Amino acid sequence: MTLRKAKKIYLENYAGAIVESLNWLFQFALALSAFYFIALLKNIFKFSEYPNVSEWLKIGLFIFELIIIFWYLYKALNNPGLFRNIDSKLKLVQHIISEEKNNEQLAVTEKVYSEELLKLKKYMTEEKPFLNPSLTIQDISDAIEIPVRDLSILINHKLEQHFYDFVNTYRIERAMDILKDVTKSKVTVLEILYEVGFNSKSSFNTAFKKQTGNTPTSYRKNL
Repeated sequence: MTLRKAKKIYLENYAGAIVESLNWLFQFALALSAFYFIALLKNIFKFSEYPNVSEWLKIGLFIFELIIIFWYLYKALNNPGLFRNIDSKLKLVQHIISEEKNNEQLAVTEKVYSEELLKLKKYMTEEKPFLNPSLTIQDISDAIEIPVRDLSILINHKLEQHFYDFVNTYRIERAMDILKDVTKSKVTVLEILYEVGFNSKSSFNTAFKKQTGNTPTSYRKNL
């Protein structure tokens, strides 16, 4: 539950460092669960009629432990962004909305949201902050002077998009423009994904296919 909440908060407030990075936490939790399960079996067999099985499981646990340690180090060295903290003060949008309902003074009118939406879209189009691979909702909030709380409700609730998907929409549109540009036919997909703000080929392909129904390569071929 905690990991799911963290991932949802990430989606609502961040647009970089690969959201898939949180998957490693689930993988790590599963690996630890498997480790403790094998350890339990080892102790059961130790006091059974098959003590030899316990010894084999003991060796297996040692090897498994080494694999987990090396895997963890590999992740840490190759993806330092995985261990970046999420602001503990951030709240889920659904909780913010509940607070609004209980406090009329906090409520923002639809007219204000419409004005803020125009301001947000103008900023995204003209300043292109989405090109920053580490963009956060706080960055945009500071730039257009709209409180993070209101901006989060505007994007995640009013537009019914996670901030992550909202930003990626602009990134994909920019990527599509580059793919359509005949003068940039020599530019590789890898170069494009970095240019538009992505830092992972898998996340770029996933977002591109989600928005267009095609992979970047097939999209370019079908032009």
